Amino acid sequence: MLYVDGEWRGASSGRSFEVVNPANGVTIGDVADANRTDAAQAILAASVAFNGWSRLTAFERSDFLYRAYGLMMERKEALARLMTEEQGKPIKAARNEVQYAADFFLWYAEEAKRVYGDVLPAPRSDQRFLVLRQPVGVVAAITPWNYPVSMITRKVAPALAAGCTIVVKPAEQTPLCAMEVFGILHDAGIPAGVANLVTTANPAPIGEELVENAAVAKVTFTGSTEVGTMLAARAAASMKRVSLELGGHAPFIVFEDASPDYAAKGASLVKFLNTGQACISPNRIYVHKSIVDPFLDVLVERVSRMRAGDGLEEGVSIGPLVDEQALEKVNRQVGDAIDHGATLHIGGQRLTEDGLDAGFFYAPTVLSGVTPEMEIYNQETFGPVAPVITFTDDDEVLSLANNTSYGLAAYVYTHNLSRAMRMFEGLHFGIVGVNDINPTAAAAPFGGMRQSGIGREGGREGIAEYLEVKLGGFSI
Repeated sequence: MLYVDGEWRGASSGRSFEVVNPANGVTIGDVADANRTDAAQAILAASVAFNGWSRLTAFERSDFLYRAYGLMMERKEALARLMTEEQGKPIKAARNEVQYAADFFLWYAEEAKRVYGDVLPAPRSDQRFLVLRQPVGVVAAITPWNYPVSMITRKVAPALAAGCTIVVKPAEQTPLCAMEVFGILHDAGIPAGVANLVTTANPAPIGEELVENAAVAKVTFTGSTEVGTMLAARAAASMKRVSLELGGHAPFIVFEDASPDYAAKGASLVKFLNTGQACISPNRIYVHKSIVDPFLDVLVERVSRMRAGDGLEEGVSIGPLVDEQALEKVNRQVGDAIDHGATLHIGGQRLTEDGLDAGFFYAPTVLSGVTPEMEIYNQETFGPVAPVITFTDDDEVLSLANNTSYGLAAYVYTHNLSRAMRMFEGLHFGIVGVNDINPTAAAAPFGGMRQSGIGREGGREGIAEYLEVKLGGFSI
């Protein structure tokens, strides 16, 4: 069902599409398949609702977000289980994501009341300058399948807190999770038209309406760099504001003074997070030559204990990839690396035993001897493959790490404070984890540089993306 103007409804065409569990191919739901007309109706509803919503006090908008937070926490387990069925991630990871998603409601319930103005000094004695921060207007949000709940609240919560109204187009792979989030917003009493949901199996026409409709003031998108740059170009034609969280090619650097055991543990946790289907997952693991052997020993041992399967089963830590195309990409990159001389330590094949053939499972894989002529060295994998590269010099590895068009996340393991600071300042990435594989939180700004995106989500920076700055000059 679509959620438009405070009501659940079918698509205007009457069409629907199936949602399939990627772990076993079983159909788990049937969802309205919206077209461009439906998207236009959702935008109209958001536009009509904007005046009333934006005029509420910050305290009133905050109360709605507090209610949404409470409801999401009450429904945490049910939402996590749905996420595991629809997206495939293990239930423990799904629970963590729901908590993270709820945190955005809580954080922006508080930040709504902290949108401040300014009184500026004026050059004339009869002049006064006042600065207001006001909502940009109707927001169009396009969200991905890999984090199907938190990527919605990370956009919806600051938009609503700022006084904007919003239309969300979720990924076609995970519309059921999006519907549950909007069920929470509905039950929290969000007024009709303030938050709208448009599900579709054919995203292109919906995306066109979102970026071309004159009533939309801002577009926010999380997904591939290819699609993000296209949306930005289309939005520029009508001077819409954009926020883009795009692809990554994260380096993970382990220096000789770091503990190889501790670093390998960190690498295994963040590399295989969400089966490697996370934009902050490391794609190039640089390990100092002097400790690469003990690092690999620990990494391979930890990976050997990872169990793939249905995420609702106890002990499963590796879920399915999103589809056949993703599986083929991972397999191609691994094969190319081996053909060019990489060493395969573990994994390297599709998993088909014990009923896994019905899903899109790939064995958690470790490669070493990875070099720049290999495809995996230069392209984001988005799968459970850890490519290890050796280095010997600080300046060399900094140059190698920065030698990419992406700039989202990077990781550094070292006990040397001076080296840690040099790397933090020298890496051209929006997020740098120093001995830390989880440098994210609702209170922290998240976003990248270069082809990894524009703008920030989370933190006080996240709400600023939904505010216009207005200057008033008064002659008295």
